[in-house]
Amino acid sequence: MSLTNKNSNKKILIAEDSTVIQNITKRVLQFQNYSIDMVRDGEAVLERLEKHQYVAILLDIAMPKMDGMECARKIRALQDVEKANIPLFALTGNAKNYTAEEFSAAGFDDVMHKPINFDELVLRLEKVIEAKKQA
Repeated sequence: MSLTNKNSNKKILIAEDSTVIQNITKRVLQFQNYSIDMVRDGEAVLERLEKHQYVAILLDIAMPKMDGMECARKIRALQDVEKANIPLFALTGNAKNYTAEEFSAAGFDDVMHKPINFDELVLRLEKVIEAKKQA
């Protein structure tokens, strides 16, 4: 059984302020049998996380209200251990603003640079989700 089939009907939260990137990412991941919720800022991520379970969260780094770095740190600090350990992916067009160590220290499991290679995103997403299940 492929990892894609194992992830059937699993929810991913996409936090991205660009509707173009939101829609493309949503379509690609829906094609992989993921269910998608979308928000435009980090505050909305935390609100959704209070009420919903996700197998992964994709966080744009540059968002209004709360950026992806701050949002990742707040997720990792949650009292709910399961939610605090959700796989987090940074989506960034400004990777030069942060080092790999800074992304890691904020709690990200992986970083994807824009423009996003969607084939690579799907492979890396499935790998991290499966690794977190094993842990």
